[in-house]
Parts: sequence; structure tokens; C-alpha cells
Amino acid sequence: MNIEIPSELLPREGRFGSGPSRPRIGLPASLGGAEGLVGTSHRQAPVKALVRRIREGLAEFFDAPAGYEVILGNGGASLVWDAIAFTGVRRRAQAAVFGEFTRKAAAAAARAPWTDCSTVEAAAGEVALCDDGAADRGRDGAEAGATGGAEAGATGGGAAAEGLAAGLSRPSLPGADGLADTAEPEAVDAYMYAHNETSTGAISPVRRFGRGQALTFVDATSSAGGVAVDVGETDLYYFSPQKCFGAEGGLWLALASPAALARFEKLAGERYVPDILNLHLAAANSRADQTLNTPSIVNLAILASQIDWMLESGGLAAMDARCRRSSGILYEWAERSDFAAPFVSPQWRSPVVVTIDIDEAIPADALRRVLRANGILDVDPYRSLGRNQLRVATFPNVEADDVEALTACVDYVAERM
Repeated sequence: MNIEIPSELLPREGRFGSGPSRPRIGLPASLGGAEGLVGTSHRQAPVKALVRRIREGLAEFFDAPAGYEVILGNGGASLVWDAIAFTGVRRRAQAAVFGEFTRKAAAAAARAPWTDCSTVEAAAGEVALCDDGAADRGRDGAEAGATGGAEAGATGGGAAAEGLAAGLSRPSLPGADGLADTAEPEAVDAYMYAHNETSTGAISPVRRFGRGQALTFVDATSSAGGVAVDVGETDLYYFSPQKCFGAEGGLWLALASPAALARFEKLAGERYVPDILNLHLAAANSRADQTLNTPSIVNLAILASQIDWMLESGGLAAMDARCRRSSGILYEWAERSDFAAPFVSPQWRSPVVVTIDIDEAIPADALRRVLRANGILDVDPYRSLGRNQLRVATFPNVEADDVEALTACVDYVAERM
């Protein structure tokens, strides 16, 4: 299908991917100031100063509570799923599952031989909230997505995650038995969920679950930097920087509470933990302004430049406003459209990843091919969701004018299909 979109309709920048995101316009030419650092050991002062700049910038950006530390390591946020299983979960975990990435995170915990992982589940496009036994917890209308939180659409409630681990071997690892544990034997000691489910465009409220020594681990990969949050409601708020922070993958970062740091140290001393999955070791290296092994210096420089820009532009509140403006353009357009509709119900709509269902009369794959041929890229739905859909990132680096242009281009193509 050969449809040429008039140049006056096209966005200035046509990348809208929910995976690796567009960098800030003008950044690639300067590589974030990395030119003088490439080829320098990450143990040397110039690179350690760059890491310190990132750690201090993120602490300021997120208004980190007293005692919280910014830690980082190589590998994406998916590596942290396994790291949590090794050094974050004592015995019992509970995971909220409401999309492909939350399911994968739960599966990582379920595979650990010392972990009993239960799940609370909701259908794609809804949000599951962890269940800690408090009848009113999760049902008080806390702000979440475009219009705020509401009743959870959870369909599960603590059943053992046998389905997640089906067919997966659970090897016996040294140190899996005999852990010192002062928590009640049946108590959940780790609650896990995503702030934003990238596969569906559904956002969860961020809140602490459990009591006593229970910890709350939040995967914020596609929300961190673009959605306002109180990280004090979490014990580990972790992410990789290739989405809202406009850098590259291959790195994870987190804000860790004193309680989480203490547990990482305790469990690392009681179990065999591979160094790359050892969050206590990651924290120790981070305090020295370095990573365990060699990072991408260019990525660190791009990330530091992005954090500087975000702080200079008004910080997290300003980034949240940018994302809500852009996502609001898309949601309002879809609600007015004759052939498009938001996939996620209003209370769970994400301000950073927007999913739009397209009428079956218009094949979305053909629509996306025409857009790609005209320079509008990466608006594909998540591959396993199986919907006739567009998925658009509205991260801070995405300009609202480009989002307006995208809707005009989609209308132009749809009218000619």
C-alpha cells in the first residue's frame, strides 16, 4: 500500500517507541559529553565523578528520603528480577501480574528454590494490586494514571505460582536451606509489582504493602522519570534508563531503602549469590561511585546529561506534566475517533505508554507499515498481546507537537485505507 503523507503533517521526530526511546533532540551529536571519557577506566576519577553526578542527580530528582541510596549496575532491569530473588526475598514473595513484564518478573521469583511466590492477577489492560490482607488497602482511590486509581481489577489472590514455574527446573543451590529468618514463617516478606506495565499501557498506584519486615519492590522501567512518585512508599524503586531517561539499555538503577540495603547484606551473607546478582555488592560499588564491572561510558554520559536537563527543566513534576500533556492528546483523539479507542480503562491509563485499539476494518499492521514508510516508527503493540493496536510512548523527550502530528498522520492514512 503506497500512501505518501504530506510533509506538512509529519512530526519533526518520528520515533515513538516504548522500547528504546528517542534521545533528546540534539543529544546524539554531542554524546552527552562523553568524548573526553571514552577509553578511560571506570575506576578512574573522571568516570567516578560521572557516576557520582548521576547518583546525586537522581537523589535530587526523586527527592530521595533520608537513608535511601541510589545504586546501579550493568544489565537491564530484567536482571534485577533475578537479583531480587537472590538477595531480596527471604522465603515468601507475592507478585502482582497484569501484563507480560509483570508475569516475567513473577516467574523469576518462582524459579528460585528457596522462594514460595504467589500471584495476584488481572487481565491485560487492568491492574492487579498486591493483597496484604488489609481490606481497604488498594481501594482508596490513590492517584495512578491519567485520572487516578480506583478498584483493582485483580482476578487472583495468593494462589501458589505453579503456573509461572511450570516446566522450570528449580536447582538446589548452596545456602538455600537454613536461612536465619525472624519473620513469621507464613508471612509474605517481599511484595513485587510494576509501576507501569509497558506491554499494555496500564499504570499502578505506588504504595507500600505488608507490615513489619515486609519489603516492597517496584519495577519502574517505563515510568521512572516520567511519572510523579513517592519513592518512600517503596523499598526498591528500580529501572533501566532507555525509556523516560532517553539513554540506552544495559544499565539498571535503583533507589534503595535502609531496610532493603540491610536485607541485601544479610541474605548475601547467608546464600550463594552470583556477583552480578548481588545487590549488596552493587550497593557497595555504588558507594564508591563505580559499577561492579565495566559499564558503557557513553551511556553514563548520555544519562547524566539527560538528568541535568530534567532537573533544569523543573524536575520530576515538570516531566510528569510533559508526559500527561502528550498522552492526553492521544487519549482525547482516540475517544473522538470513529476508528480508534483507548485500550485501557480511564483509571489505569498510563501517561507514558499509550495503547490505542484500532477498528478491525483497518488492519493495524498495514497502518503501521505505511507510517513506517513515511518515517513514523515503532508504534507497534507488544508482540504477544495480539491486538489490532497502536502503542505510543509519550516519554519526556517526546514533544507534544509531534504527538499532535502523529494523530493527524494516522487520520490521513486511515481515511485512505
